[in-house]
Amino acid sequence: METEPDVASDDPPVRTPSDPAPPGLCLVATPIGNLGDLSPRALETLRGAEAVLCEDTRVTGQMLSRYGVSANLLPLHDHNEAEMTPRLLDRLRAGARLALASDAGTPLVSDPGYRLVRAAIEAGIPVTAVPGPNAAVVALTLSGLPPQPFLFLGFLPPRTGPRAAAIAKLRAAERAGLSATTILHEAPHRLAEALAALAEGLGGERPAAVARELTKRFEEVRRGTLAELAAHYAGHEARGEICVVVGPAPEEATVAEELDAQLRAALSRESVRDAAALVAAATGLPRKQVYARALDLSRGG
Repeated sequence: METEPDVASDDPPVRTPSDPAPPGLCLVATPIGNLGDLSPRALETLRGAEAVLCEDTRVTGQMLSRYGVSANLLPLHDHNEAEMTPRLLDRLRAGARLALASDAGTPLVSDPGYRLVRAAIEAGIPVTAVPGPNAAVVALTLSGLPPQPFLFLGFLPPRTGPRAAAIAKLRAAERAGLSATTILHEAPHRLAEALAALAEGLGGERPAAVARELTKRFEEVRRGTLAELAAHYAGHEARGEICVVVGPAPEEATVAEELDAQLRAALSRESVRDAAALVAAATGLPRKQVYARALDLSRGG
């Protein structure tokens, strides 16, 4: 629920776009496609930083050049973040103003920077943010699926086995009580097989949406069941940046009854321990929970 802003007289003054950014590390959200989405405060922060940390200096440099901004760009990505962090902390301790920007969207969300931010916080260095675009949240709001609660998982593993295991883990959490809309990123060339794996692991009738090229000229949001979307993209090549949004699991009022039925069948031929292990593996439910119920049933519960 939205609340009215606090307008008490002792509030600090509102900083205008022309004011310099304070010393420390500032996380700056950048456009996910449409360059018009770069806010005035984001632009001023990037312009006023002593250095802009970015995934790819070519991408950020091209964006800034569109605004006539010249900045000292330093690469910060998964391969050099551990090495760069101590050096950057030394600069921040000395009072530097550094900005961190992703190639697109909000820093740290499926992008580098977490190790630096964590280290800066632990060192007592101010960390601030200029909020802005985020593909996952935009996809969620356009999906037509319940907006809260939601779970953001980033990218699924690219290989078949680990991907199936990740989906099974999500399904196990749902069976244990999780009820949330799930948001994923996916590469275009893996979209069809990822949707097929989700349909197999979560159920083909689960409502979902595929959002691609958000805020760009060819923005598209396709809605349907996982099975329908998997079938569509099996025959239609996807292009661009993609988010997959999957609706929450339907209420399963009969889970307890199904668990008991499976356990009774297993207990008729296996020990309590073995029956619990078999049923836990089949259902994805926690072993301790299944074992406790199997024990109850074996005692006539």
